[in-house]
Amino acid sequence: MPVTPSNTHLVLIPSFNPGARLRTTVQEARAQWAPVWVVVDGSTDGSREVLEDLARSDPQLRVIVRSANGGKGAALLDGLREAQRAGFTHALTMDSDGQHPAGRIVAFMQAAGAAPDAMILGEPLFDAGAPRIRVRGRRIANWCTNFETLWAGIRDTLCGFRVYPIEPLVAVMESTRFMRGFDFDAEAAVRLSWRGVRAVNLPAAVRYFTPQEGGVSHFDYWRDNVALTIMYLRLFPGFVLRLPLLIARRLDIRRLV
Repeated sequence: MPVTPSNTHLVLIPSFNPGARLRTTVQEARAQWAPVWVVVDGSTDGSREVLEDLARSDPQLRVIVRSANGGKGAALLDGLREAQRAGFTHALTMDSDGQHPAGRIVAFMQAAGAAPDAMILGEPLFDAGAPRIRVRGRRIANWCTNFETLWAGIRDTLCGFRVYPIEPLVAVMESTRFMRGFDFDAEAAVRLSWRGVRAVNLPAAVRYFTPQEGGVSHFDYWRDNVALTIMYLRLFPGFVLRLPLLIARRLDIRRLV
């Protein structure tokens, strides 16, 4: 059944050498939503050609090509700026390797429609194949994010399956030279919370595919966790400066409740 295109909400997929599951991922997203945009972040594995072939027969699929790899955040920023120029207000981000559940796109978009000023964050439900070291390790990142937002209710800081209001996200990204790499998701949650964008958490199944299933991972445990640690240390002075404002917000919320 054809999907009615939205002129306010789009699916935005950053992609760098995503492996064999790319075509299926994009087709499943398109079966749920229109439009879908994919930002090719300097891929060298032939995936650009796969996407452009799909787009030739699908006017609701757009491919944006970056000549060099700049990182997840950099790819998303290119897509977000273009979406903003085109009049879109919200973007659902998801990975191109098939980890995220396309079947949840509509539910997340509906939640964004009901709370347009909020960020709709995926709370991952992991299958048995999820690497334990990554599942356990993200608990530390979750604690750090909630500490630096004064417990703003962010249940998962690293899941990339989210709906963002575009205007505040572009504003915070353009205010810093950071938020361009792997640590984008965590820093976006912190900075948007500082800006007053509240978090709405929804469950989203996350699946880690094996190499035999076409799964590809660019995650490096030491490199990426060091990057996250540096990010939280870098954000800490900003947290301290904003602490009076964050406390005032929490007190206001408690009065309303």
